[in-house]
Amino acid sequence: MSIIVPMLGAIEHSDVYLIALIFFALYPILTSVVWITTSLFFWFRREQGERARPSLQHTPYVSVLIPAYNEEPLIGRALDAVCAMDYPAFEVVVVDDGSTDGTTRVVQEYARRGRVRLIRKLTNEGKALALNDALPCLNGEIVLIMDADAEPQPQVLHYLVGHFDSPRVGAVTGNPRVVNVNSLLCRLQLIEFTSIVSLLRRSQRIWGRILTVSGVVTAFRKAALYDVGLFSPDMPTEDIDVTWKLQKRFWDVRYEPNAVLHMRVPSDVRSLVKQRLRWARGLMQVLRRHHDVMLHWRFRRLWPVFIESVLSTLWAVCFVLLTLVWIVSYSMGLPPAGAYPIPNLWGMLIASFCLVQLLAGTLVDWRYDRETIRYYPYAVFYPIVYWMIMSLSTVIALPALLRRPVRRGVRWHTKRDEAGV
Repeated sequence: MSIIVPMLGAIEHSDVYLIALIFFALYPILTSVVWITTSLFFWFRREQGERARPSLQHTPYVSVLIPAYNEEPLIGRALDAVCAMDYPAFEVVVVDDGSTDGTTRVVQEYARRGRVRLIRKLTNEGKALALNDALPCLNGEIVLIMDADAEPQPQVLHYLVGHFDSPRVGAVTGNPRVVNVNSLLCRLQLIEFTSIVSLLRRSQRIWGRILTVSGVVTAFRKAALYDVGLFSPDMPTEDIDVTWKLQKRFWDVRYEPNAVLHMRVPSDVRSLVKQRLRWARGLMQVLRRHHDVMLHWRFRRLWPVFIESVLSTLWAVCFVLLTLVWIVSYSMGLPPAGAYPIPNLWGMLIASFCLVQLLAGTLVDWRYDRETIRYYPYAVFYPIVYWMIMSLSTVIALPALLRRPVRRGVRWHTKRDEAGV
């Protein structure tokens, strides 16, 4: 104890601690202002009137590709929704990556009716390799890749395909909406996808580049995928990596909020943490692999996305370390500098800007999901519960920045309960 007290005093009187406090307080406020203003600019320009319904100059043949591993409880619902899509020319292909449950049996029922084609792999080699192996078997010049537990709305292809009239477009990502809202954790994820993910993608489109397409629903130009060498099997988040590869080759990657798809999210803390650890490690490895964007002027439009990702990682580190210092200080009976058990001005400002951002995202996405506004009151738990889970995941994933990705396929280990979540 005689050592800890002087150490705490030295930390709290250091310039590093002061800088960390200022950054911790200002960064979420500044980012909220930037995200809200730029996303509203996108909303006014792209989501009003006729701009919200792009007309199709032609209807290219589309291949809907669904990678699956142990998705027996839900893949039937997904296939029913896909087959009911309103588009004149498309095929549905499921690539089963060595499932050990009844996924293949369910898909074969649809295949026998001529509604679906099945590509069956006997060995689980991971999502990226499953996609790469299936792509040569597809007939469409546009490939819609979606998860096996997701259900697209009928007009999804209408909204996505119109963007490919521009030859520069390599990918268009849609707007996934959370459908299982039976718990606090699921409702917080509903708020997150509405007010963080969707809002940030709108902002990043104004910046010119986006961090990642959605692995749940994205349409790709097949030629663009071949141009960048397909998906990277050694990356935990192949969707983030392929987004960066496309943009480094100067393909345009867009966000289409009208392309709505219903999805299910983890309903327990363990599954959520496992998912977010994978996402965080994937982002760390993407930042490591593509750090060269900061060294070349021709990649300057990726600079805001790269810098924002790095600063968000640093903020998460500050959040976790400052919290640890404050916990130790209070346990020693020494109130720490800059921290109070009752929220002060800065604490209230951070929380208020967070809630305003969450409200802005909820209102902007209201036209696509009228039920979202009902769950906005749960947003008060977001900065308390969710920030800590996400920050801890980021800190735990930091070592991924220091090691190279393993040169083998990253496998998936899907586990569904009887409810499919």
